[in-house]
Amino acid sequence: MSFLAPSAMKPGRSKASTSNNVTSRAIPAGSLPPITTKIADPFIRAGLNMPLALRRRLPRLATSSVLVAGDIASYLIAYFALLSLFSSGSANGSEGTTVERAFTIAALAEIVLYASAGLYPGYRLHDHEHLRRRIIAAVKVTVLTAFGAMILPEGARLLLAVIGFLSLGLIVQPFVHWLARALCWRLGIWGERAVIIGARNLTPALMAHFKDHWQYGIRPESFCPDTLEALPDGGPSIAMIAGDTIANDTGSLVPDLAAMRRKFAEVILLSDTPSLKVSGLRPADVGGEIGIRLVTDRSSLNSDLVRRILNLAIAIPATIVVAPFIAIAAAAIYAIDPGPVFFRHAREGRSGKPVHVLKLRTMYQDAEQRLEALVRDNPTVRTEWLSHFKLKDDPRILPVVGHMLRSSSIDELPQLANIIAGEMAFVGPRPFPEYHLSAMDGEFRDKRRSVTPGLTGLWQISERSNADIKLQQQLDEFYIDNRSLWFDLHIILSTIPAVLKGKGAC
Repeated sequence: MSFLAPSAMKPGRSKASTSNNVTSRAIPAGSLPPITTKIADPFIRAGLNMPLALRRRLPRLATSSVLVAGDIASYLIAYFALLSLFSSGSANGSEGTTVERAFTIAALAEIVLYASAGLYPGYRLHDHEHLRRRIIAAVKVTVLTAFGAMILPEGARLLLAVIGFLSLGLIVQPFVHWLARALCWRLGIWGERAVIIGARNLTPALMAHFKDHWQYGIRPESFCPDTLEALPDGGPSIAMIAGDTIANDTGSLVPDLAAMRRKFAEVILLSDTPSLKVSGLRPADVGGEIGIRLVTDRSSLNSDLVRRILNLAIAIPATIVVAPFIAIAAAAIYAIDPGPVFFRHAREGRSGKPVHVLKLRTMYQDAEQRLEALVRDNPTVRTEWLSHFKLKDDPRILPVVGHMLRSSSIDELPQLANIIAGEMAFVGPRPFPEYHLSAMDGEFRDKRRSVTPGLTGLWQISERSNADIKLQQQLDEFYIDNRSLWFDLHIILSTIPAVLKGKGAC
């Protein structure tokens, strides 16, 4: 598979000039830039042996920490520059304390907004985009301060103080931010490794551009596209594509992009730069970034941590609330079919690790034997089972209690213990048994292993038990490719009416 294509020369133009306004020596036909052998990872150079995911996250986390420290230093400079002015102008000590607190809250709010705007570390953003996002954050904090100032006796004075504080911070921050980035660059933790894929006459110019403009956070490496599948897992996580260089013989981009997104965490379609006309796509079209990002894995250390905190914050109190209902259901199960009221079933979890899912028993204890006999003797039931791995009229289910627990999903509530243990999350693909997973292709199973299984998911709220294997796979794949905290919140809120309706449950 090859992604390179020589740039077409327009009639009447010299060989030294291309449509990209780049002067470069032509590379002989058939020659490709070799894969670099230089070890670019600072942790490998330091001789530290750690998991790949952690090795990729640590530099980003360290860089973000340095940048946050730089912004804190900027606000401290503004703080001490303005605090004496407002303190000397007021004989009331309590008013000075109010101003100090306002400065502190405003600075913390700014840093939180910077983080939510992607400014830590802010890779792949143009400088003017950094400025725009910082100013928008300052305006938001100012507006909130204005509302708060309305209820204070000296609100106007406080508002002016905060405006001056934030304005001075915006003036100081670019200089301190540059020092922080330079420090990270010197320490070897700034930027992310990326391969450049473009026309033969454009790739060297792009590599030189990103090396000269290291502030973008791109550490470019030469790359031979014919070795895409052979690229080691510890290699660059980003592929950057210039122009129309990935079109195949049929002119379709989809197969090539699909292969690249399986290999790289992010694929970026580059936009034009001030000195290079790359694709005709302007940075203004893509939110001030250097290109359009196709993200394969949106999970990060921060989002995983936030998800874990939210899961615990919901699961622990929820367990206390539902404990009486679980106890009543357990007593009803024992009354109908004496024996263990809970059962644990081994399922496949994140990274292929087994998860012992805890459930209330809703079937007879000899359910497996009953299923085997039913599938063997009834071809219609066998077809239904192979299509859905569920039966609408399932004789294995306990009368009354079993159907009620399953339709209300109360039988799943003990899995709150799995969530607290970190084996599951509230939202994610359901942890299926092996016989269910065996009906799915290997590539999709690998994708399922990349996320934590969940108590509820997209196909549970949209189709529940009515979804066949193909639709289940399609819905789970859509969720994995587009998962976010907001998407998770939507699924959690939508689970409640889906359970109350009981539609599709069995």
